[in-house]
Amino acid sequence: MRHSSARNVIERTFGLLKLRWGIIRNGSYYPIDTQIGIILACCYLHNLIRQQMSADPFEPQVDAFLEHEGNTLGVIDRTESSTEWTEFRDVLASMMWDAWKAKCRR
Repeated sequence: MRHSSARNVIERTFGLLKLRWGIIRNGSYYPIDTQIGIILACCYLHNLIRQQMSADPFEPQVDAFLEHEGNTLGVIDRTESSTEWTEFRDVLASMMWDAWKAKCRR
């Protein structure tokens, strides 16, 4: 259930960014490093707008879109560790480390 809430928050966040910034609405043919920079710039600008303006001029459009789409904001109020996921992460990290070491030895 918590994963579902987290996913809803993430999807809503990307939806908001896509509504605000046209450059990330469609697929991109830029190199991956450029795409990362574009997304970060959009996030930084979005946060700056939220910090500096008492009312976001884009907010009514976002609210209207979200109401039309029926999206709701999922709230994550806490997280808990999971032994299974911790073990999975540790095994994955070890496999990646071993693969990297083997590649460097060649």
